[in-house]
Amino acid sequence: MQTYQAAVDDFDRELARLLGVNETDLRCLEILLDVEETAPRELSAQLGLSTGSVTAMLDRLEKLGYLTRSPHPTDRRKTVVRATADFTEHAYGLMAPFLHDVTERLLPRYTPEQLTVIADFFARNRDIQQEHTERLRQIPASHPPRTGGRQAPGPRNRATGPK
Repeated sequence: MQTYQAAVDDFDRELARLLGVNETDLRCLEILLDVEETAPRELSAQLGLSTGSVTAMLDRLEKLGYLTRSPHPTDRRKTVVRATADFTEHAYGLMAPFLHDVTERLLPRYTPEQLTVIADFFARNRDIQQEHTERLRQIPASHPPRTGGRQAPGPRNRATGPK
């Protein structure tokens, strides 16, 4: 599981590099690719960020042309956030070779029944991971959070990384 997660992290880091965003911004964009629209408050909850941090992030991503913000159609006090068509096309263009290989090289190796078990495993693992992420969010940090910058590009050193 750890090496799989490291590979996912490496892929995400390279996507972030190519898009010119940090990893939190990328996670926001992934959320927007998965839904038609959302509210900044929802992004705040999903990302574990303050509303001020979400506003600053949305400002950056809007400036890059990756998302739009518009008034909510029925509640003028709210804002709706959407990924732009250009961003969606660009992002899927970067991910298409990976998605193609998963479809062509990985999925045919398993029966529909096996894929059901695998999907169930990932869904249950996601739920447990989210519970523990929320648990960790409730623990005060022992050091002030690091500000600015982002992780260095490139793969993790799996030989010396945490086990």
